[in-house]
Amino acid sequence: MPETVHHRGLDAQGYIEREGSLGRIPHAFRPVVAAARDRLIDLYGGRLNSAYLYGSIPRGTARVGRSDLDLLVVTRQEPTEKDRAEARNLGEALDKEFPEIDGVGTLVYGRARLLSEPETYDLGWFVACLCTPLLGEDLAEDLPRYRPDSQLARETNGDLALLLPRWRERIATAEDTDEARRPLVRYMSRHLVRTGFTLVMPCWNGWTSDLQEMAKAFAAYYPERAEALRRAAECGYDPMGDAGVLRSYVDDLGPWLAKEYARVHGVKAPRPDDIA
Repeated sequence: MPETVHHRGLDAQGYIEREGSLGRIPHAFRPVVAAARDRLIDLYGGRLNSAYLYGSIPRGTARVGRSDLDLLVVTRQEPTEKDRAEARNLGEALDKEFPEIDGVGTLVYGRARLLSEPETYDLGWFVACLCTPLLGEDLAEDLPRYRPDSQLARETNGDLALLLPRWRERIATAEDTDEARRPLVRYMSRHLVRTGFTLVMPCWNGWTSDLQEMAKAFAAYYPERAEALRRAAECGYDPMGDAGVLRSYVDDLGPWLAKEYARVHGVKAPRPDDIA
């Protein structure tokens, strides 16, 4: 097996550094970020506890017309269906108004859920390490520091076996068009690459959000599956609505990865309202 070495993404003490910042947002995306910030305030008012950016835009790697805008909205109380509907409507409006982005993905969670003990090494880690503060309180101040260890691997991506039946249902019910399948290819490709990376993350001893670097790290430990994950990384960046790709994910790569993940790290602790 490859030697354990120090990689980028960790500080001098071996903790995962927070990625992204408002200062890294490319100039072309600043208007849409500003619009999102202002409209979140208008929409949620006193219900809003915090808002964050995550993904390629705050990392400074977004591509005009190809990258999506990723938002995390934190409500003071548990979010309602109205809260989620407003987030969806906001995303649709921004996507139509700003051609610089290719879609908007918005997560909506309550403050208590993000700071709860069961979420410490999943959503809590996500907030503390992968999210860039945009509005309100930064919950990272109430969360621990994180190392790229097996516990983190298990609690972030150790639920793939649970997700696969839901993915099959989403594929089966999607419209039979490339346009309808393309978002599924992008989402599932990225999820599988990240799962493959966190499978080897404790040995690789570092963190990255770059899909190609994730696939390369994985390849050093599982060369027999390297090509499949490399192709998934390509689809994560440039998805095509290929039904065959989706079938391979739920019939081959996904089941293998779920089984190997459970063998190496165990299974993620169940959540009462897990959704894919």
